[in-house]
Amino acid sequence: MLQIPHATSYIGCIGKDKFGEEMKKNSKLAGVNVQYYEDESTPTGTCAVCVVGHVRSLVANLLAANCYKSEHLKRPENWALVDKAKYYYIAGFFLTVSPDSIQLVSEHAATHDKIFMMNLSASFICEFYKDAQEKFLPYVDYLFGNEVEAKTFSKVHGWETENVEEIALRLSRWPKASGTHKRIVVILTQGVDPIVVAEDGKVKTFPVVLLSKDKIVDTNGAGVAFVGGFLSQLVQEKSIEDCVRAGCYAAKVIIQRPGCTYPEKPDFN
Repeated sequence: MLQIPHATSYIGCIGKDKFGEEMKKNSKLAGVNVQYYEDESTPTGTCAVCVVGHVRSLVANLLAANCYKSEHLKRPENWALVDKAKYYYIAGFFLTVSPDSIQLVSEHAATHDKIFMMNLSASFICEFYKDAQEKFLPYVDYLFGNEVEAKTFSKVHGWETENVEEIALRLSRWPKASGTHKRIVVILTQGVDPIVVAEDGKVKTFPVVLLSKDKIVDTNGAGVAFVGGFLSQLVQEKSIEDCVRAGCYAAKVIIQRPGCTYPEKPDFN
């Protein structure tokens, strides 16, 4: 979306095998500066995807993705990337892998008035990693999730509501570690319902641009694509409206193509 090579860096864990090499090769071709921790004894994680019509189901075999160590993050050449960055995004799934890495990055962001972002990622994270999620939520400046995850979060915390707008508001009011940035919560909804954004004690909703069903090929990666599009404008300090519009554009592109693929250049403006 930015069309600036190496504007973004990515850190994670792969194995020393052909899938790992494929990850490195494709990421670099996409202009992403990847700095992987390469596990000597565990293969690169894989994921089987079953698409029926345009409904998808995933079976993940996490393998090396579960093996990241914060020692890799602390290496001078990798921490230099953290130090240089102004925006940080970590998926909620990483709570199951390396909470100490999340702590290093979130505390750095809070100390240096930078933007730290996370995603609820999955209902099971909200249910079974509640304590870890609560530990880092005070550091989160932008929180993303979908309506199912939001409702699960509400249920786990005894909020007794399934109203997505109310849940987004309550999440935005969760105490913060640093008073520099307010928290903005973005909840994606299924199908035709608008996107919910909670900010400054108010809720805004943004309608989604509907696609005819015959144009939907594969919904895989739609949520992640939305976040990528959103961040492409956020890092340029654009308005929330522009961020949401870019997120919707990116998600719309992804669901019209097989797999998480995209054209060489975006036509978003």
